[in-house]
Amino acid sequence: MSVFSSRPLSEIPAGAAAGVIMPHESAWDHVTGKALYTDDLPPRSAHVLYAWPATVDAAHARIDSLDTTRAETMPGVVRVLTAADVPGVNDYGDIGDETLFPDTVQYYGQHVAWVLADSLEEARLAAEAIEISATELPSIVTTQEAIAAGAFQGPQATLQRGDADAALASAPHRLSGELDIQGQEHFYLETQASFATIDEGGQVFVQSSTQAPSHTQEVVARVLGVPSHRVTVQCLRMGGGFGGKETNANGFAAVAALGAVLTGRPVALRLNRTQDLTLTGKRGGFHATWEAGFDDEGHILAYKAVLTADGGFSIDLSPAVVSRALCHVDNAYYLPNVHVLGRIARTNKTSHTAFRGFGAPSGMVVTEDILGQAATMLGIDQEEIRRRNFYAPGQTTPYEQVVSQAERMNDIWAKLKESSRYGDRQREIAEFNAGHEHVKRALAITPVKFGVSFNKPFFNQAGALVLVYKDGSVLINHGGTEMGQGLHQKMLAVAATALGLPLDRVRLAPTRTDKVPNSSATSASTGSDLNGGAVKNACELILDRLAPVAAGLLGVHPNDVRISAGVVSGLGAATTLTWEELVDAAYFQRVSLSATGYYRTEGLYFDQSTYKGNAFKYFARGAAVAEVEVDGYTGAYTTRRVDLLHDVGSSLSPLIDLGQVEGAFVQGAGWLTQEDLRWDTSDGPTRGKLLTQSASTYKLPSFSELPQLFNVDLYVHPTDDGSIYGSKAVGEPPLMLAIAVREALRAAAAAFGEPGRPVELASPATAEAVFWAVEQARRSTPTPVLTAG
Repeated sequence: MSVFSSRPLSEIPAGAAAGVIMPHESAWDHVTGKALYTDDLPPRSAHVLYAWPATVDAAHARIDSLDTTRAETMPGVVRVLTAADVPGVNDYGDIGDETLFPDTVQYYGQHVAWVLADSLEEARLAAEAIEISATELPSIVTTQEAIAAGAFQGPQATLQRGDADAALASAPHRLSGELDIQGQEHFYLETQASFATIDEGGQVFVQSSTQAPSHTQEVVARVLGVPSHRVTVQCLRMGGGFGGKETNANGFAAVAALGAVLTGRPVALRLNRTQDLTLTGKRGGFHATWEAGFDDEGHILAYKAVLTADGGFSIDLSPAVVSRALCHVDNAYYLPNVHVLGRIARTNKTSHTAFRGFGAPSGMVVTEDILGQAATMLGIDQEEIRRRNFYAPGQTTPYEQVVSQAERMNDIWAKLKESSRYGDRQREIAEFNAGHEHVKRALAITPVKFGVSFNKPFFNQAGALVLVYKDGSVLINHGGTEMGQGLHQKMLAVAATALGLPLDRVRLAPTRTDKVPNSSATSASTGSDLNGGAVKNACELILDRLAPVAAGLLGVHPNDVRISAGVVSGLGAATTLTWEELVDAAYFQRVSLSATGYYRTEGLYFDQSTYKGNAFKYFARGAAVAEVEVDGYTGAYTTRRVDLLHDVGSSLSPLIDLGQVEGAFVQGAGWLTQEDLRWDTSDGPTRGKLLTQSASTYKLPSFSELPQLFNVDLYVHPTDDGSIYGSKAVGEPPLMLAIAVREALRAAAAAFGEPGRPVELASPATAEAVFWAVEQARRSTPTPVLTAG
């Protein structure tokens, strides 16, 4: 082992590219329109066919007949794909519950056939001409309907420690409640898209907007009935994913690939916005019932809850979502006695799927809701009750993992309170509220502790392929996908740091399954950790081969060779070499200049049957202070100021991480305050239809909803061991910082009533929901008696 491969994973060499403030590697291409996405590729090919779905307008129905005769004779139509055309398995899920061409419709607007035509308009007209006869069946639309009917699917899970029932019975203070937490639409800028071609040898090449190219490859091969080596999947980049392209992309890629195989022509499939909203899964909603017990000082003594996730019509990733929810109900707090049941409801909706944070945000919202109400009931400041319940060093989670770096939460908390002037502003707000009867302000501070790793240990592995060419230039391939989050930029920084080169000597290739096989999805905030470890490993394997070559040229021992900024030196050597000279010499000495790297996260184990184990490699932390102002007449509100402090360890790319924190917070605030998914729950003909099918009916955060003052800072700590160059995940954890906005809104609504009266607030906390919370607060206030003067 040389000096290169013996470096600890977190050690940052001098002159490293990691940590340098640089823009996104494709930023210029993004803003100029030069960057290519999947749907930019079909116009560059000839004889392309375009796909359009034939759908059924029923939440649950049995297909009695499907007549494609008329559609097949219409202008431009080349083929209509149905279940009879599938040579392999007619399913794009992993357990056989997601039929590609179904004979029973499971949600309103589900596709049952696809038309391939010379133009999109011709395909659309032909799809409308397909004659479908169906018998409508009973449907379940809401989570509450599923609970009442006992309609559950998949495994149930239980998180347990201590005796929650006994602790609850003996607690001096008890409270209970229930909460409906709505889902969220991904609303990525680029909708689902695939482009499939086939060559003369029968090799299928699929360009897909997917977060999981290897999984997409596996599903396409399964549908086609061919081995995986006959299918190659490439992802150039995505215009956003947020989890919506982790599994949802697979079925659309399979349709495009099937069409290409059957027709011999390229097939393009891109959903328009309405189709994407109708046909794809979302962040599933949760229904929670809970009970909690506290002592006089506000310490949590007992915690009981039932979390029911809306899984939609199939399992998809819902078990992992529920697992995340259970493993994050503790958030930053020690729960001595806890019993939480997690289960998945089966409803006639699209199959809900991954979304930034998985189930962790929903689990945390329940706990923050409990603490917010307990603070009011006990007369303890909501900041203080949270701080009193923080994990202390050495304490363990309910799943028995030691909470590493527990002291950081107190440090972040104190630093943020100071930088945000928390105490002074609390007093200023109290004075404002005393002088304003119909407008109230409130301030809230909430923490985040987020575990980083896949809950299933086998996903925590990654590969990379690094190629050094004779001129010294370097090409990197890794298994992660770029969806705008800056993963590629970070991998360039890792490679340049590991090799001791300037960033401009390194280029990154698109993610392809024939370069890096068997990759895990880019999700769970593991992209940089896993792929960074693999890239570093590949680079160090090459350096280990180059070290003896350099040593011979410099007259030093191989362990004394150093490479920095492209200059090769040796301890005590009188001369130096350039990187290019070293590579050239190595080539003529027949030294291999390419390497396959591999990384696996060590120390992980988790027993799904007992919910015990070391589920995460480490914890990312942060805290948020939010100030809001609420109009008591309408419930309309303004987010006046937000201060964020988030732990990133030693950032691989500070500018990228800052953008991730900002974006995640805004997305979280949208979920908790304004993004309101609505389905038709009536018994009419459109029962089960998604009513929020466009940007005009689904309210996304815009500039007008951003905080008027938005302060974001990174808590940089250089001593993180066990992660690539000491960095920490930043994709998902900051989303939950937005819980502070929800807690501030509830406090503002409560300010319209008597002190000490808890107020319930719906999720999302739309202006309407805030208005009803204000009304609840007012109803709890005695009506003043008016007397004649």
